[in-house]
Amino acid sequence: MAESEAQYYDEDEDEEMPLTERDLADDAQWKLIQKNTFTRWANEHLKTVNKTIADLENDFSDGLRLVALIEVLSGKKFKHVNRRPNFRTQKLENVTRVLEFLERDEGIRIVNIDSSDIVDSNLKLILGLIWTLILHYSISMPMWEGEEPGPQEGGPTPKQRLLNWVQSKVPDIPIKNFNNDWNNGKAIGALVDAVGPGLCPDWEDWDPKNAKKNAKEAMDAAEKWLDVPQLIKPDEMTNPKIDEMSMMTYLAQFPKAKLKPGAPLRPKLNPNRVRAYGPGLEPKGNQVGAPARFTVETFSAGSGSLEITVLNPKGVKEQCEVVDNKDRNMTYSCVYVPSTEGEYKVIIKFGAKEVNKSPFKVKVEGAAGDASKVTAAGPGIEKTGVVASKRTYFEVFTKNSGAPIPKKGEYIEETYSFFLHSICFFLNPCISFTKLYASLCTDIWWRIQFFY
Repeated sequence: MAESEAQYYDEDEDEEMPLTERDLADDAQWKLIQKNTFTRWANEHLKTVNKTIADLENDFSDGLRLVALIEVLSGKKFKHVNRRPNFRTQKLENVTRVLEFLERDEGIRIVNIDSSDIVDSNLKLILGLIWTLILHYSISMPMWEGEEPGPQEGGPTPKQRLLNWVQSKVPDIPIKNFNNDWNNGKAIGALVDAVGPGLCPDWEDWDPKNAKKNAKEAMDAAEKWLDVPQLIKPDEMTNPKIDEMSMMTYLAQFPKAKLKPGAPLRPKLNPNRVRAYGPGLEPKGNQVGAPARFTVETFSAGSGSLEITVLNPKGVKEQCEVVDNKDRNMTYSCVYVPSTEGEYKVIIKFGAKEVNKSPFKVKVEGAAGDASKVTAAGPGIEKTGVVASKRTYFEVFTKNSGAPIPKKGEYIEETYSFFLHSICFFLNPCISFTKLYASLCTDIWWRIQFFY
């Protein structure tokens, strides 16, 4: 038949699919991708009998490797085959036996393809034959345990069944086809993580602009840990010209995929669940030279690395000490010492992603007081005479200490609380109180009332 009339038979829709002259051009991208995909598919089956094909167009011409492929797919052996087909007639006989077997024994309808098309290396019709085999042996077969074999009368086509299965696995992605919906690599990442939870846990954060990188990460993981061979390659999946037959051939492997033991599963990261709090992150109240402390809690965010960057008003990075407390809430104690006045930025990342509210903008004001120049007196810090649960007090004298000076009589607010807590600890590290009240009596005299 003429090439312009070439047709693929689509078994799942019981109709023929006409191909235009433009689509059938020898260098059509879809055709090259399809040839590569179908070649890999055939070789995946042929390797079980130690055979391979290098050129789909010519390697079936004597019928021997076609016979081998059908024997693997059907599980049946051919009794009468010309093992040394030197003449055209012998090659035609081999191919004819295969085509007759497919129609008679396997119930596969072969449309517009005869043995001479295969022997004469008609690539377009060879592709049509291979697609018919893929459709019957890989896509029309049951996709999961308990499913009825073969398409049911009046039920969804094999193509729709495969699409339904994919959609059930990745409901968060609107997948409606087997071509351009897969181009950015995120859909295959979602599917791989659905079949092997933990293989691609961060697929939602993948940048669609890094399509090939996304597809490669997912497909490499699927090949290594789900035993899903790359019948298409990442650069083919992300090609806008990818055809649905190639995609279906690849994706049809996933319903039966099983996760291998020892897979490097990673918990899903959620940086938005990281909690960061403390004076060192507050918009005001921090001072030059005074330790600015804060805590980061990662318990609900999964397992990931914590990265903290402190930038001064000039954009220069300043040191921040981070200590892993190794507690049940997975907290980290952090402290930095501002060196200059102005707006600082504290950037907190977990798993390479910024946490909620990051970057924190912190306004740093003048130099803090010198606790070593502070004195204190009063019953609250005497060795004896303090009664549990009864309010007591002591007085703090901050003359020449450079302490913050609010208005006289002002009740202590957040701005001064950290300073006074630091003073209390400096004066007596053993002090432990549940509530602390402070008010300014003079510019240099504070009265501290608290409960032990």
